[in-house]
Amino acid sequence: MRFQTRAVRAGQKPDPQTGAVVPPLYQNVTFEMDAPGAARGYDYLRTGNPTRSALEEALASLEGARHAVCFSSGMAAVAAVASLLSPGDHVISSLHIYAGTHRFFTKMLQKTGIEVTFVETEKPENVRQALGEDTRLIWIETPSNPLGTLTDIAAVAGIAREADTPPLVVVDSTMASPFCQQPLALGADIVLHSTTKYISGHLDVLGGALATNDDDLHQALYDFQNACGPTPSPFDNWLTLRGIRTLGIRMKAHQENALAVARALEDHPSVAMVSYPGLESFPQRELALRQMTGFSGMVCAELKGGLPAVQAFTSRLELFTLAESLGGAQSLISHSATMTHASLSPEDRAAQGITEGLVRFSVGLEDPEDLVEDIRQALDGLQPYR
Repeated sequence: MRFQTRAVRAGQKPDPQTGAVVPPLYQNVTFEMDAPGAARGYDYLRTGNPTRSALEEALASLEGARHAVCFSSGMAAVAAVASLLSPGDHVISSLHIYAGTHRFFTKMLQKTGIEVTFVETEKPENVRQALGEDTRLIWIETPSNPLGTLTDIAAVAGIAREADTPPLVVVDSTMASPFCQQPLALGADIVLHSTTKYISGHLDVLGGALATNDDDLHQALYDFQNACGPTPSPFDNWLTLRGIRTLGIRMKAHQENALAVARALEDHPSVAMVSYPGLESFPQRELALRQMTGFSGMVCAELKGGLPAVQAFTSRLELFTLAESLGGAQSLISHSATMTHASLSPEDRAAQGITEGLVRFSVGLEDPEDLVEDIRQALDGLQPYR
């Protein structure tokens, strides 16, 4: 089945008892047993729930995976991956990553005796050079947040397999969504999503997920989920399932709108740089065409004039709401240096290329002509910054 058919159908069969076409919400904590120890498939909410099982089946299908495990947030999914490691292990991570992941690696993971090396994975040779005997995990975020740079997943996975003890390759594919990228098919061992973003798609539910084809990895991730309890509520699962049904349709509109916005930004004299994989000028265009099946809805731009220009620009926008997060129906704009990546030191932001003039657009589902008109009228007010 093709993607949108799976988005509508996978894990979402009619209820066998009532015939309800939309799977019901099982908002309960405990389940009756037929006899002591004889459960009918479920016994306690943290251990399992029919609504969560339906969501995990749907997500596995969208990623072309055998298994998926859901969590209460994207960061809980990051912690689940970290549970696979032991003191003394070494992690190679993309330098350009979500600030929450960077914070977890530097403030939490390294306290447990695990070493993390940040490299520009956009150049796979950097990964090869950083590999050591104790390297157990390679963490890739592609496209990266906020700059949208790409890492060649297949190339990094190939380098990992050359090691005597191949490290796991984990790909945070949140910015792409399963519609635009399939990391497992490119050699990754685990793919991570903040389902808060494109997968749920309406900015009204928090969640995370991991997908894998490895049975042992699935069992270890499920054991963490069950033992530590970072599980999404049944209602959160149900909301995410509802969002998935329109994922393919939404992503087509997101990327169509994003391309229009990116081109409008690229043409304006107040803009110093635009990063979007769908642009012909995108530096990694060839990799984007080879690795991705779509270009998502995230656009990054640098305004001339730094923070004063950003403040003037955002104050003039009418359809782009100044807010964190991404992937919803409403268009958002964020200033990375003071919002999503404010927790990083100035030195770390500089290393990642996050300047005072950098803004990130999560292009929503409004009419593209309205979005472009809003961008242009706001930019036209930046006469001093050209």
